[in-house]
Amino acid sequence: MTILLFLTGAINVFSASFVFGSQFFGDSLYFLKRHSAAAVIGFIGMAIVIKLGYRWICQYLPVWTLITLGLLIAVPFFGIEINGARRWLTVGRFISFQPSELAKLTAVLLAVSYLGPRIDKKPITLVSYPLLITTALFGLVAVQPDMGTGMIVFAMCLFPYLVAGIPKLEWLILCGSGIVSTGLLINQYAYRTERIWAWINPEQYSQTSGYQPMQSLFAVGSGGFKGTGLGMGSSKFYYLPEAHTDFAFAVWAQETGFVGSLAVLFLLGSMTYYGMRIALQSADGRGRVLSIGVLFLIIGQAVGNIAMVLGLLPVTGVPMPFFSYGGSALIVNLWAMGLLFSVAVESARRKRIIDETQGGGFPRQPKLRLSQRLARQRR
Repeated sequence: MTILLFLTGAINVFSASFVFGSQFFGDSLYFLKRHSAAAVIGFIGMAIVIKLGYRWICQYLPVWTLITLGLLIAVPFFGIEINGARRWLTVGRFISFQPSELAKLTAVLLAVSYLGPRIDKKPITLVSYPLLITTALFGLVAVQPDMGTGMIVFAMCLFPYLVAGIPKLEWLILCGSGIVSTGLLINQYAYRTERIWAWINPEQYSQTSGYQPMQSLFAVGSGGFKGTGLGMGSSKFYYLPEAHTDFAFAVWAQETGFVGSLAVLFLLGSMTYYGMRIALQSADGRGRVLSIGVLFLIIGQAVGNIAMVLGLLPVTGVPMPFFSYGGSALIVNLWAMGLLFSVAVESARRKRIIDETQGGGFPRQPKLRLSQRLARQRR
């Protein structure tokens, strides 16, 4: 499922970006080449993660967390500014990285470190070190400014807690503080408030904040049942801003129609099904929490992006995993899937050991002849 989603997304990245790449960089394959280079790094990292195993990764989580915090702290001082936001660190002229994407996976691993040993036997509370560290990650991302990604980072750590079960009082406190803090953050800047009003009534803001959602709906609706054909969609010709990044699924819906969109939903649904099977068959609590966290990281963002493209959610900059162009997101998503695969490998290894033994770990007894069995019964 991961490979199919990546290949489908790579085709869509080329289709959605070849006009922009040709006009501004003189190379219609510009974005596809960079997307493919990031995929190579992602798949190599995935293989390494599977080989090391999720237990080894969790063992060195403090180092991982310190690296993530260090990169986020470095962004305001050494990062580059694009579209009024400072979110990227660069290495040389051609390599850039977005630390906030790494923060999403770090938040998942922090939740795993706390919930894994406690999910079956100890009470769970929100007052714990993972949420405190994740709050710091949220703050560092939000000041870039990127409140949408910051909220995703916080949700990545919070969701496993909600699945594991927290006291009812903490549920009430969480809901109340969440509503209040979200309202304050939205009202902090005028452009955030305008995005909400544009989501409620996009026609009124069709030339400002509502332009992008309106063009996205036009692209999806014009695809019809079978679509206009790969590469034949008109939205990429500067009608739809960010056509190859946040709104890449709108281009796919226009060019492949309802049939192609349904195929992508089927792949996401299949990934959810098999991911849940891996979680249920996990050898320990860490594996179960990690599987759930990775699924939420991939499927949650996918559902959020599709809802944003269809106008069901306001524009928040949530990328579509494996579909949106973005090297940092692709690399981190592939690493995350490597963690999920490592849980499956560990479960398969444990099952094989159990199958090779009997009675909870005792060696399998050799088959005995009838005369030997009778003699044993008499003794």
